[in-house]
Amino acid sequence: MKLRIENKFQVISKKSLFGKYINVSVLIVFLSFLVLGIILTLAISNYWANEKYLQLDNRARNYADFILQNLYVNEPISDNAESKMGINNVQNIRNLLSFIAHDAGVDIIVVNEGGTSQLVVVGDDNDDRQITQVYVNDIVQVVNSDGRYFATGTLGSIYKSDRYIAARPISYRIRPDSESQVTIGYVIVTAPMEDVTNFTDMVMKLFVLSAIAALAVSMFAIGLFSYNLVRPLKQMAQAAKQFGKGDFTIRVNETSNDEIGELAVAFNNMAESLSSSEITRKSFVANVSHELKTPMTTISGFIDGILDGTIPPDKHRYYLSIVSEEVKRLSRLVRSMLDLSRLDNGELKINYQSFDLSSMLVTILITFEQEIEKRNIEIRGLDSVSPKMVNGDKDLIHQVVYNLIENAVKFTNEGGFIAFRLTEDNDNVTFGITNSGIGIKKSEIPLVFDRFYKTDKSRSKDKKGLGLGLYLVRSIIRLHGGDIEAESEYGEFTTFRFYLPKKKDTGKK
Repeated sequence: MKLRIENKFQVISKKSLFGKYINVSVLIVFLSFLVLGIILTLAISNYWANEKYLQLDNRARNYADFILQNLYVNEPISDNAESKMGINNVQNIRNLLSFIAHDAGVDIIVVNEGGTSQLVVVGDDNDDRQITQVYVNDIVQVVNSDGRYFATGTLGSIYKSDRYIAARPISYRIRPDSESQVTIGYVIVTAPMEDVTNFTDMVMKLFVLSAIAALAVSMFAIGLFSYNLVRPLKQMAQAAKQFGKGDFTIRVNETSNDEIGELAVAFNNMAESLSSSEITRKSFVANVSHELKTPMTTISGFIDGILDGTIPPDKHRYYLSIVSEEVKRLSRLVRSMLDLSRLDNGELKINYQSFDLSSMLVTILITFEQEIEKRNIEIRGLDSVSPKMVNGDKDLIHQVVYNLIENAVKFTNEGGFIAFRLTEDNDNVTFGITNSGIGIKKSEIPLVFDRFYKTDKSRSKDKKGLGLGLYLVRSIIRLHGGDIEAESEYGEFTTFRFYLPKKKDTGKK
């Protein structure tokens, strides 16, 4: 029960690549819009704050000039002009500023140079308001220091919400040629922030609606793209499951030239290789089964016949000789399998020594003398063979030459020929062997060195072979730093030619 619950939980918690890609993409797009919205809001707020500052600062300067001009419209400025900013004169200019404040939608606050006499001209109802003395003094100090003031706030809590606040001094020069100025008061202008807030809210609403629409389009586009991207991967996953069941016939569609397309090509190539390996494995099992069954049946039958008396004593030697041949056949099979295993595991080592390749050729050829005479095969080229010294593993090269001569004898036609040719240059010794006979089709020549490959599918000629001989031959030659090639004219002849480096350091160690 517990296992079933865990399996269900794994299925539920398992997320497909498509789902992960969609989730991550949507999250990235959402975060991108969120960051963009925050940046846009800050940019708009900063822009409008700067614009409002410039606007209110200009208004404060203009109102200061306006007040100064109206205070002295009927008399010149004198040394005691600051007395003109008494509370009575400040209140006299209320009517002058009332219309301006109402039209501009701002509040105008006028204070004398000491910040004590105050007048508030409200843009909407012109009501006087008591302003905190300390807060006005803070503004006066900044204006005296910097020449201007700008901030946001409630101005000593007389406003319920924050407002933009700007201030300028009301000052004049005593004499035109003097740089010193006399400050007789200050103008403070405030404006509500609702307009900017409303505009920002409207922009953000439009942005949010646009972002939602863009996000929907992005999700659709990403979903479509992700589906097309993941589809071949799903096909590969399904094909891999079938491979696990032993079905190697499935292939995926190669629909693009990108990395997914390259992966599909590689996957199909792998499938071809697996299919070929499976065919080879089945062929190998069939061949090994056949090669083991035949001699084992022969050996078992003849020995049982000798033991139970079925075979008379005078025939024992004859049948024991057959058993001996079959045992040797099994030995060759086992040795080939061991060599193949050592090659695959990289355990086949080369014991280099210098030896005469032509002498080895003659010695091996003598072992096939009886079969050659029986089939009336002509041997050519031995009279022109001279000693050729090579550096290599004598036992392994013996196996190479033995396998090539054995194949030649096996496939040479009755009354045909086998020709040998040994040549050398500064670096290599080349061994060539040609035999007459049916030959090899051109389409099969590239395959003859593959493991378990047999050109004689009917076994009419090659009844004892496993298809490992030429594979082992090429592997051994390449371990020595050489190579081997095949040439054939179908229906006429076959030639195998390999070369070995003369020096040890040119080969693979």
